[in-house]
Amino acid sequence: MNEVLVGAIATASIVAGLFFLRFWKSTRDRFFLYFAMSFFIEGSNRFLLGFMGWLREEAPGYYLVRLVAYGLILCAILEKNQPGRKNQ
Repeated sequence: MNEVLVGAIATASIVAGLFFLRFWKSTRDRFFLYFAMSFFIEGSNRFLLGFMGWLREEAPGYYLVRLVAYGLILCAILEKNQPGRKNQ
């Protein structure tokens, strides 16, 4: 049952990444590109966690990948809210 839930989360993350990628293609705003990359990273991380039996969620590398994904979201938000930046 756990593998099914991990697969569903991975699929949802990749679909969210495709959603943001579509908006990036139409607006060319890096905000959407950062979000798409973040969700693709998170989805692939979940996919590897679910289908590779030797990977454990407690491993430090697993959280390092999450840190990168969430860091991209934080960078996107900070970059979008910089003073003097022209909103697209």
